[in-house]
Amino acid sequence: MNPATSQEELFRFLEDRFVCAQACTECARTCALRASLADPDGPPGEALTRRKGILCAEVCDATTRLLSEQGDQDEATLRVQLEWCSTVCLEAAQVFEDHPGAEGSAKACRECAQACADFAWTLEAPDSGRDGG
Repeated sequence: MNPATSQEELFRFLEDRFVCAQACTECARTCALRASLADPDGPPGEALTRRKGILCAEVCDATTRLLSEQGDQDEATLRVQLEWCSTVCLEAAQVFEDHPGAEGSAKACRECAQACADFAWTLEAPDSGRDGG
């Protein structure tokens, strides 16, 4: 955000950030639940589901915490975190789609990945000088 940002743009930015944080929170919850349902001593597919669920929950939780911080944040740092979260969520969704009963978790992961991508798009591109001039 730059000093010339209008109040309307600021509200939209904060709203998009809140939507992204909510999606990350929901995804973290469903991934943690999915990981807890996977049998740690089960077949390799169960182990992969468990690992992806835990990783996705942790990344989504970290993203939520970063988005919830009140101070000024470096947009480049936010962008990297959002891109990482989106990638991890898409990987988890792909794994969950192969497991009956995990459709809700896969959907939450895809929605979170999209929310992260949408919010990252609102951030100023590195070296873009998006000041309208």
